Amino acid sequence: MAERAHRYHVFETAHGFCAIAWNHIGVTRFQLPSRTADATDRNLLRRLPEAEAALPPPPIIDIINAVQRYFRGEKIDFSELSLDLADQDEFFGKIYAALRRVGWGETTTYGTLAKAVGAGPEAARDVGQAMARNPVPLIIPCHRVLAAGGKVGGFSAPGGATAKVHMLELEGVRLGPPEPVQQSLGF
Repeated sequence: MAERAHRYHVFETAHGFCAIAWNHIGVTRFQLPSRTADATDRNLLRRLPEAEAALPPPPIIDIINAVQRYFRGEKIDFSELSLDLADQDEFFGKIYAALRRVGWGETTTYGTLAKAVGAGPEAARDVGQAMARNPVPLIIPCHRVLAAGGKVGGFSAPGGATAKVHMLELEGVRLGPPEPVQQSLGF
């Protein structure tokens, strides 16, 4: 189907090379930063082997600029971007829609997301599967989903949990034990 053909573009950010893929409906894939453009290109093509490299049209250039600003620490809201998630499971689609409402500097848990879509906390593992299969991380902010008790949990993107923590820190979210009172008061 020619109208759903995927195009993609690799671009540099302050944290490495990202890639974005799109069709006439919207963004279809996003690749979080890797150290090299070649690695990013390979990672994207592993998931979208039929995609063709292309110069991005103006709406995609706007998204690329927003991603670059995000990785410089600027507050960016990706919740209104047009996506084409037609190939995703319906349950996953509900989870992704709920997660898109979790804003900059906020976090949620796998169990809370499960409840938000009417599945109950026992479906937290299903939410984890949806996060692992998220085709557009950052745009659907799976890095904002934590395990119970505020633990980092998994992250299947390049860099794993370290990348997740770093993205949360960009948004002002600090994980781990609080500073001792003496340090926070300057003693």
